[in-house]
Amino acid sequence: MIRREFITLLGGAAVWPIAASAQQPAMPVIGYLYTGAPDTGEHYAAAFRKGLNELGFSEGQNVSVEYRWAHNDPARLPDLAADLVRRRVAVIVAPGTPAGVLAAKAATTTIPIVFRTGVDPVQLGFVASLNRPGGNVTGINAMSAEVVTKRIGLLHELLPRATRFAALINSNDPNAEPVSKDLEAGVAAVGVRLELFTATNVREIDVAFANLVQRRPDGLLIIPQGLLINRRLQIVTLATRNGLPAVYPSREFAEIGGLMSYGSSPTEQYRQAGIYTGRVLKGEKPAEMPVLRASKFEFVINLLTAKAFGLEIPASLLARADEVIE
Repeated sequence: MIRREFITLLGGAAVWPIAASAQQPAMPVIGYLYTGAPDTGEHYAAAFRKGLNELGFSEGQNVSVEYRWAHNDPARLPDLAADLVRRRVAVIVAPGTPAGVLAAKAATTTIPIVFRTGVDPVQLGFVASLNRPGGNVTGINAMSAEVVTKRIGLLHELLPRATRFAALINSNDPNAEPVSKDLEAGVAAVGVRLELFTATNVREIDVAFANLVQRRPDGLLIIPQGLLINRRLQIVTLATRNGLPAVYPSREFAEIGGLMSYGSSPTEQYRQAGIYTGRVLKGEKPAEMPVLRASKFEFVINLLTAKAFGLEIPASLLARADEVIE
């Protein structure tokens, strides 16, 4: 009797480690839904992982990331978002475009979603309010649309004799209508005319620039939209090759040869998206996490490109630049 009980106890002890192991929580999985491709988006993903690390999460050690790249084809986003939901990820990060956020929202009302977008998230229905998002969505607002008129002012200061500006815009992007209104107001304020050139895919960017070369506007504005940001090398190359003075939405354009840029820092916002994702993984609810708004904006001038264009940058612009690339 005593011996039988002893054996039973030994048997129970033998399975305790196995049972304890089975009860360990599985490694949380993050779904990373990006409109672009790895070649243009990986450095942003690295900034996102840096933010995660600041909250104690390291990919492959205590968190896993499932990357889904739409390769600049927004039509793929709904299927990619649905796949992440089927995999029961702990949180979906949609940092590229409004289309990614909309796809994620359509796929789930329960899995937390963290976005990074340049448009007004309340206007597009992502959240109920900035301070109290409600629902399962929160994130970072880059305030890109709000500074469109600032970019127009900078371009006009560079080209004071200009009478006609052009803007390259993706008419299929959810922010196209509000940005178009801001553009019209901005050019009216400085007394120039505006012509819109649209591109909804990679091929149409080439077509738009062929038309731009024929029309020869005095200056060009690149609208901060996912497609155009992801194709920044193509756009800067075409603008530079054809001698089109342009103002761009972020420093990444100026760093690869764009004439000048004004906007908030995307890499910083991706880092903040990583921090917010880490907070969600630690148990915070998106409904109670205020949408963060960009507060620091960078003005970068590429003096090498200006010299190639034969442009003299006014001293007033050089004095205000956060960085001059020489």
